[in-house]
Amino acid sequence: MDKPPSNPERVYYSIGEVARLFNVNTSLIRFWEKEFDLIRPHKNKKGNRQFTPKDVDNFHKIFHLVKERGYTLQGAKDKLKEQPESLDRDFEIYKTLEKLKEFLTVLKKQL
Repeated sequence: MDKPPSNPERVYYSIGEVARLFNVNTSLIRFWEKEFDLIRPHKNKKGNRQFTPKDVDNFHKIFHLVKERGYTLQGAKDKLKEQPESLDRDFEIYKTLEKLKEFLTVLKKQL
């Protein structure tokens, strides 16, 4: 899974860009959009989905629960509703650890 580009000026991501970030099909993005209330992309005049950075973060949370931790869709929905604060905290810790892992990998290659 690629990490979202760190461009603070970026307002929207296309469905294709989001799919590439997580190495999934666009159909999974559309499916999870219907299943989870957290993902609510804007749609332009053509009807193309435009995902905000917040949508991408929410998709990352869902991806982490379902694909990496093995939750069922219902289990992920329950976790997101019942414990949003602890999930946000755990997710921030996870992202920090991923950055640390990336840094250490680069450092190892330089040695």
